[in-house]
Amino acid sequence: MTENTETQKADRCKVEEVLNKIRPGLQADGGDVELVDVEDGTVKVKLVGACAGCPMSQLTLQTGIERVLKQEVPGVQRVIGVD
Repeated sequence: MTENTETQKADRCKVEEVLNKIRPGLQADGGDVELVDVEDGTVKVKLVGACAGCPMSQLTLQTGIERVLKQEVPGVQRVIGVD
């Protein structure tokens, strides 16, 4: 395995760890977040459950999930939601 692949695996694991910290707050409101991909500083997530149709989902994504990931995972530059 190349060093780059190892780094991506480590980044993905760290992102998953942080999402697990955030997840209970989302689940309390009937939603959840799924990690789709981590590539070149961009984290792709899918909001599911009540979060998927919530008008506040973009705010949750930016001020909640993205802010925490940027603080706790070196190299995360942005978080985008995918369907």
